[in-house]
Formats: sequence, C-alpha cells, structure tokens
Amino acid sequence: MDARLDRRVLTRRPKLPGVPGWPLALALLAAAIVVAANSGALKLGWADWQALLAGEPTQGALVLAQLRLPRVAFAVVVGAALGLAGALSQGVFRNPLAEPTLLGIPGGAICAVAVVLTLLSAWAGGLPAAWRPFVVPAAALAGAWLMCGLLQGLARLLVPGAVAGLLLAGLALNALAFALVGLCTYLATDEQLRNLTFWQLGSLVLASWPIVAVLAVAVAGVLALSRRWGQALNALALGEAVAAQVGVPVVRLRRLLVLALALLSGLAVAWCGLIGFIGLLAPHAARGIVGADARRVLPVAAWFGALLMLLADTAARTLVVPAELPVGILTALFGAPVLFLLLKRAQREIGGGW
Repeated sequence: MDARLDRRVLTRRPKLPGVPGWPLALALLAAAIVVAANSGALKLGWADWQALLAGEPTQGALVLAQLRLPRVAFAVVVGAALGLAGALSQGVFRNPLAEPTLLGIPGGAICAVAVVLTLLSAWAGGLPAAWRPFVVPAAALAGAWLMCGLLQGLARLLVPGAVAGLLLAGLALNALAFALVGLCTYLATDEQLRNLTFWQLGSLVLASWPIVAVLAVAVAGVLALSRRWGQALNALALGEAVAAQVGVPVVRLRRLLVLALALLSGLAVAWCGLIGFIGLLAPHAARGIVGADARRVLPVAAWFGALLMLLADTAARTLVVPAELPVGILTALFGAPVLFLLLKRAQREIGGGW
C-alpha cells in the first residue's frame, strides 16, 4: 500500500460496533452474570435476589453478597483484562496467534510468586499479619514489571527496533522463568507445593470486592488509552515503515503497549494464577464480528474475554459439585483445540504445506 496513506483513515473516530450491538452484547453478559450467580453447590433463585435487594439476611442473600457476586465480578474483570491484553499483543506483533505468554510476562509473575512461596517463605511469614495478604500479589506484579524491563533491554541489545527481537527475548525469558519455577517446585515442601500448584493451575477463589476494584480500574484505564492506540495499531498493521511515515512513534508505542500488557497480565496472575487461551481466543472472536479495525477489536475483545472467563469459571464451579476444578485446566482443554483450528486456517491462507 502507498506509504502516503491518508491520515484521516487512521484518525477517524470509530463507531460502536453494530453487530452484535452493544445493547445486545451487554444484555448477553448480564444474562451470563445472573446464570453464574445462581449456579453452584447451593442453587439460588429470584427469591434470593429479592431478599438481597430488601436487605434481608437470608442464607441465599448472604451467599450472593459475600461469595457469588464478588466471584462473578472477579471473573468478568479478569477475563476483560486477559482479552484486552491478548488483542494488544496481537496488534503489536501483527500476529494472530500472539498472546502475553509469548512475551514471558505471566511467566515472570509466576516465577516471582514461586520464589516468594518457597525460597522466601520464612521472610514472608515474619512480616506483620496485616501485610501478608499483599505479599504474593505484590510479588506477581513486581515479577511482571521486572520481566517487562528485561524484555525491553534484551530486545534493544539483540535486534534494536525489531518486533522479532522482542518476541525472541520473550521466548527466552519465558523459558528461564519456568526453569526457575521448576527449581522452586523441586525444593518446595508439601504445603508450599500445594500453594504453588494453585498458582500454576489458576483459580478465582480469592475473589473479593477490593481486588475487583483494583482490576476494574486497571482495565478501564487501559481501555481509555486504547481509543488512542487503536488508530496507531491500524497503521502498524500495514508495516512499521508505513506506520512511521504517517507519524506513528513505533518504538514508543511498542514500549507503552508492553507496559500495559505487564500491568494487565501481572494483576491477573497476582490473584488468580496462570490462565491461558482467553487472551488468544477473545481477539479472534472479536475480529469475527467487528472486523480488523483495532479501535473496535480492543473493547469487543475485552467483552468477549469477560464472557469466556465467566462461562469457564461457572463450569469450573458446577461440573464436579461440591468440588471445584481449576479454571486454568478448563480454558486449556477448550482453548487447545481452537488453537489447532486457527493453525489449520492459517495453513490454508498461506497455501500449501508448512
């Protein structure tokens, strides 16, 4: 395409997607929320919602207020964070199979958690009781930011200014991070191993309103910024040279996007562990409805991520009642076959064999 691409195409304000349409999309998400809140070991119904709204301290109302609604809201914001992070990853790499895991950012968060739970467990146990609940989330977020810094530094050292250098550095750092996780697993006691397994398999049992509030603020902030990033990502999809010629600061944009990925991925891993494939599937579902325009894909990917995460968590809570499956296992079981289908479609588009 001509490098003199009309700037008006890249700066035009997007309309909200008409299909499925935001009213219908929000209604579908609201219906999924009601179904998820009513489902579980204790079946709830309209009478329990009425009791909750009336302030009556019935068993169903207490279960809704203290357990189900925080868990449902947590699933929504975690899924939105992962879906948005996946859309940003695919935009910055110009690769439909990219997700934050390729950068190693979730691996850095898991590695930091493993170190705290095993090698630094005595130090963490010696902290004041009021600080202990924040140790693991803080470690996960610090690990994500540290991985982000190492990623940027290695990418500049290996292949300055190239997306390939960023991707190769991410793969190498991810391998190193999970090697350290394996070492911590080998050195862990039985109790430490159980705690570490929780973070590796993924679960939403730590849901609470303060955690939901923190994640919601992060997702809302990145979504607000994505309205400006969307037009730059559209230009970047045409190639870095074209994007630079129409005024997109490619290097600075890439750094900002990686920082946003670190924030979203780090916060998600901090409280629910490693959950894969949501960041891969949600952007594809979004593009299937609203097309390739990043200004539309980013918010719709967040919506799809919220819906997929909510459905997966509901299934994890209800398939083996009264027990609960790790939600990361379910997302992997359903996501891996979809990944094979995406690879098959990519092969057909390329034409011929690999």
